[in-house]
Amino acid sequence: MANGDEINTKNLHIVMFPWLAFGHIIPFLELSKFIARKGHKISFISTPRNIDRLPKIPSEFSNSITFVKIPLSNVDGLPKDAEATMDITSEEIIYLKKAMDGMEKEVTNFLEKNSPDWIIQDFAQYWLAPISAKLGISRIFYGIINAWFNCFLGSIENMINTNNCTSPPKLEDFLVPPKWIPFETKAAYRLHEARWMVGSSQKNVSGVSDLYRCGVTIRGLDAIIIRHCHEFEGQWLNLLEDQHHIPVLPTGLMPPIVESSSDEKNESWISIKEWLDEKPKGSVVYVALGSEVTVGQSEINELARGLELSGSPFFWILRKPSGSRNKDPIELPDGFEERTKDRGIVWKSWVPQLKILSHESVGGFLTHCGWSSIIEGLMFGHSLIMLPFLVDQGLNARILEDKGVGIDVPRNEEDGSYTSDSVANSVKLVMVGNDGKIIREKAKEMSSIFNNKELHDNYIEILINFLENYRKVKN
Repeated sequence: MANGDEINTKNLHIVMFPWLAFGHIIPFLELSKFIARKGHKISFISTPRNIDRLPKIPSEFSNSITFVKIPLSNVDGLPKDAEATMDITSEEIIYLKKAMDGMEKEVTNFLEKNSPDWIIQDFAQYWLAPISAKLGISRIFYGIINAWFNCFLGSIENMINTNNCTSPPKLEDFLVPPKWIPFETKAAYRLHEARWMVGSSQKNVSGVSDLYRCGVTIRGLDAIIIRHCHEFEGQWLNLLEDQHHIPVLPTGLMPPIVESSSDEKNESWISIKEWLDEKPKGSVVYVALGSEVTVGQSEINELARGLELSGSPFFWILRKPSGSRNKDPIELPDGFEERTKDRGIVWKSWVPQLKILSHESVGGFLTHCGWSSIIEGLMFGHSLIMLPFLVDQGLNARILEDKGVGIDVPRNEEDGSYTSDSVANSVKLVMVGNDGKIIREKAKEMSSIFNNKELHDNYIEILINFLENYRKVKN
């Protein structure tokens, strides 16, 4: 490593290589834009179809961001033309990881030919570690979700050992905060959520476990960057640095910008806005469970009845997960839409989520607790009604409820089912109940952190300064 004025004057070449999920690809692309604005060159690696589906980037980046298309290998079990998690079911993701492993040879050829200064990678490409070491390329892991999830996974050895472990992790290991967390926390999984964690610690068709991928990725890194900030639960960032003994640099929360003009003439937005304009300030619950969560028919029914029983106006995005090949239409309880037509909308196509959340009639967000959705909700000070399903979502719900900005909808511990009453009571508490007043106030307070563009831009400046000064110097 070296630093000095001579390095600062040199434009860097940085390779960005996200996991094949648009919830990862888009934050990697946003970070690429920040870095490119400082005069550095970005090579953004993904598959042909994923790159073709990206939003068009502004012309200012035409010379600084280059998209590198590397095809997936054919893998039995992966549907034809599937190149991202949105194209498949959750059960098929293991085949996507195996297919991504098949990109190794072409990625290696690209790195050998172009000799970049840095590679910023995701968790899945564990095979990059020895390649970057051999080529003398500085390497960073970018965690697009928060610090507590990464801390929960434990040490590098803890993760790597899952691959050859004679006593693999058990469900009960995930139901309490891990012993290596030195401060008091509510970070733990419910029984129905813990099954996902157990699965991630077991070998799959790719030959390795997901935790093994994470462990090998982190071993030998030059730094970790993570979508977090010290102003919100900062002790987790310090713990992550202590766990892995390498620099941990927050990118800040990278709050997205509400585009003022792009949707103004969009017919969908015009009709949505007209509906929202008629509702009292802070009265509407926005309901969206992400684009990749599979919600069963009984869960949809209970959610619908719960929204009906709550009495609150609601705007519900109800779409099939993008990878679903189920041709059956989504059913709502008989008469539901007719009974709620004066105060609720069920929308079954794309919406400008940020525009809706920024509207003054919205006061609460019923969410699956994906980190990006949480950031968008708290940017506008909306209290949260939380229905987590996968990955970090359960931990997010525990910590955010403990912070007092929302409520975790009560569910059956064993199977994760919930009732219409638990939904209705949670919505009423958060939206109108006296007991929920403090939640509403706390959520509003959070917007001063989550929507502080100057604060989060400063984190990016510090990160770019690190990239400029601490890369490996090539011979």
